[in-house]
Amino acid sequence: MAMFDPVALPLIFAALMGVSILLYVVLDGFDLGVGLLFPFADEGERDRMVASIGPFWDANETWLVLAIGILLVAFPVAHGDILTALYLPVAVMLIGLILRGVAFEFRAKAPLGHKRPWDAAFWAGSLMTALAQGFMLGMYVMGLEWTWAKVAFALGTAGALAVAYSFIGAGWVILKTDGVLQRKAVGWARGGIWGMVLGMGAVSVATPLVSARIFDKWFRFPEIVALAPLPLMSGLLVALLWLALRRLPTANDSFAWFPFAGAVVLMVLGFFGMAYSFYPYIVPEKLTIWQAAAATESLAIILVGTLVVLPMILGYTVLAYVIFRGKATKLSYD
Repeated sequence: MAMFDPVALPLIFAALMGVSILLYVVLDGFDLGVGLLFPFADEGERDRMVASIGPFWDANETWLVLAIGILLVAFPVAHGDILTALYLPVAVMLIGLILRGVAFEFRAKAPLGHKRPWDAAFWAGSLMTALAQGFMLGMYVMGLEWTWAKVAFALGTAGALAVAYSFIGAGWVILKTDGVLQRKAVGWARGGIWGMVLGMGAVSVATPLVSARIFDKWFRFPEIVALAPLPLMSGLLVALLWLALRRLPTANDSFAWFPFAGAVVLMVLGFFGMAYSFYPYIVPEKLTIWQAAAATESLAIILVGTLVVLPMILGYTVLAYVIFRGKATKLSYD
């Protein structure tokens, strides 16, 4: 069967891992962003922000587990190289995720006077996670090499990704709330959109410059013409987002969905640009998908299990978003 072909199987798993990473960045990105915005909201607003992500945030992290699991079992050599190079930021990210989870649960059970420290912990965990992921993105773009210049670039992408998460988080709050909190979220989004654009622009410019192969893929003819819609669509979308944010919120709540949807599309466009740049390498300029892949027999067995598990994950994710659609209501644990 073509599905079990030694050329096709690694591509299938690379695509599954890529989709898992993209879904994680979008879905957990917005609830990380909500956590990052905590310092700008009062206590009642923070309760409603938590209510807006409460049914989703835990399930959103499933996609990170799936992506790392695929990397481990399908590309074990790449898993070793990448995790070895990024051991420190991965540890920081895990501590941040643990802190977020603990704070999320305990703020619901803490007495009213003790809720503020858990809010601070939730913000700190969100910040640690976002910065660690941004740092890992920068180091990956720079080829996983630790030099002062490349670490400085990674620190910049760390801040940029945190701002991008806060922007998509603000878009989520605009979508899920109304009234004063929605108006505040519009202001947060106006402040965050340019940071998001700056970060995406820096990664887009740096990626071709670190590799002659990537530069050639983007700027030779006719590829430069075929790929031109990507940056043009991104620029047009940013302009539309800015115009929409200047007019939001509206009296009938029309277009409240647009900032969140626009942020999602921007992230998808950026992801496909990076995927095109690095293909066929899974470890930049060192290991291709096929060089890093596990044995064909192992991949075939893993694929069968994946085809069973993946529809379940997709099913309960979609179900959660369908059941809890609409505006977030007042937080209650009764």
